[in-house]
Amino acid sequence: MFTGIIEELGAVAAVESRAAGARLKVRCAVVTGDLAEGASIAVNGVCLTAVEARRDSFSADLAPETLRRSNLGSLRAGSPVNLERPLSPSGRLSGHIVQGHVDGTGEFLSLEELGDENWWLRIRVPAELDAFLVYKGSIAIDGVSLTIADLSGDVLAATIIPHTFRHTTLGGYRPGARLNLECDILAKHVEKLLRKLSLKEPLTVEKLRENGY
Repeated sequence: MFTGIIEELGAVAAVESRAAGARLKVRCAVVTGDLAEGASIAVNGVCLTAVEARRDSFSADLAPETLRRSNLGSLRAGSPVNLERPLSPSGRLSGHIVQGHVDGTGEFLSLEELGDENWWLRIRVPAELDAFLVYKGSIAIDGVSLTIADLSGDVLAATIIPHTFRHTTLGGYRPGARLNLECDILAKHVEKLLRKLSLKEPLTVEKLRENGY
């Protein structure tokens, strides 16, 4: 489990295409401090398994589903990536519960300066994710825990503070780019529960009589 608090901005060293999927190599310095072979690590919000862990880099295999569902297939050598290690049992949940299971990608629309190094991020989100998005709710964008500040149709907006702007990938996108989106897991559970309840037939007097009451 992750929290959406980015620890380091790494850089892609290489992306090697394979018969099924690809292998990604990332150069970094902070997250490798205690990174062991087989450990989980979030790259742009996608939970991956680290292999070839070294002091200055690690690699990870990308499944075809990962390439289809996320923006990792668009990475090239030199691309910056957001990195976060899993939450330790003694750690603080500073952001929100993030699983690293990306639900889809949104389209980067704009990043407008608000003043004092604050920014207004606008993203077009897929229609199938709308049910999980609420005003002031949580969302992970490229693995960054953010609060939804506005919902207008299919466009989501969030405020990017100076620290987030300087230490994540969010300040480097151009219009049309794909950003990884992970909706709040609690919202997904509630939506499924409500959907099941709405499918049940209402209880009526006739239904009670049919069942012998």
